[in-house]
Amino acid sequence: MTNEVTPGAPRDDAGSAGTGGLARRTVLYGAGAAGAALLAAGCATNQNKEPKDLSGKEVAKAADIPVGGGRTIADSKVVVTQPRQGAFKAFSAICTHQGCLVNKVANGVIKCPCHGSEFKIADGSVAHGPASRPLKEYPVQVKNGGIVIS
Repeated sequence: MTNEVTPGAPRDDAGSAGTGGLARRTVLYGAGAAGAALLAAGCATNQNKEPKDLSGKEVAKAADIPVGGGRTIADSKVVVTQPRQGAFKAFSAICTHQGCLVNKVANGVIKCPCHGSEFKIADGSVAHGPASRPLKEYPVQVKNGGIVIS
């Protein structure tokens, strides 16, 4: 069987003479759309959950938290900041956009690596979206040099 094209013969989406099967272009478009849907679903189903109870738990040492900055404590899912000397704050490290863990504190903001949301170190409010809600704040105390969730 030859693959000759007769002038005026119908062509499939790939530009070759019709063979009765699916066109390559149609299959490729479908595969691309399915891959994009899986990628989007992966972002939307992030499994990070708020920790059950942090009350009374020391999450960091005060000496480890820089003034004007902070640190993410991944195992506790908390980010601790020190917006000004001696003023410590603790927030959930779970981004309110789609549940990724924030991972960096710099230039006065807490940054999420997934979609670029940023939160202010002083109060956890949104500095830059796509997040639209602030980070959950935990009350803290400094006890024996440690930052303790109260």
